[in-house]
Amino acid sequence: MDLGAIAFYVVAAVSLIAALGVVLTRNVVYSALLLILSLSLTGLVYLLLLADFLALVQILIYGGTVSVLLLFALMLTRPQESATLNRGGWPIGAIGAILLFGALAYGTLTTDWGAAATATAGGGRTASLPAPVRVSIDQLGESLFTTWAVPFEIASLVLLVALIGALQVARSAEGPREGAR
Repeated sequence: MDLGAIAFYVVAAVSLIAALGVVLTRNVVYSALLLILSLSLTGLVYLLLLADFLALVQILIYGGTVSVLLLFALMLTRPQESATLNRGGWPIGAIGAILLFGALAYGTLTTDWGAAATATAGGGRTASLPAPVRVSIDQLGESLFTTWAVPFEIASLVLLVALIGALQVARSAEGPREGAR
């Protein structure tokens, strides 16, 4: 096993541990900080897989911007005696996580990774798959703003609605203001 594979497995394992810490930690602030760590380590996994642009987007957008918005939302809400997460749905979440892990493990273990370069075409004949192509940032940007413009805008609207909803929940948790009736 070469050094790149060892680094990949170490970073992936630490990212998995940080992701588990996000859902298992009772303190909301620690959970948010572990989320930042997990998202940043996912960007490092992309970097180890030589997906430079994806790593940059993962670290800057998810590891930075979304996590900072989450921390601002935590700071803007009025702290109660102890800000803890609700643990009512953990059995369903644990069952879902185990089922997802089983499906991913089954798919990984039953895939013939050595024969990934060939595929069976119609009629039982074997055809070669096209070789992977490195896409330039210009091509990626053009595709993002032509083919994928609508899904990109829908994702931004979902994030905007989530932010407005979080602000509304934080505002309603404060109770009525003194001047309002």
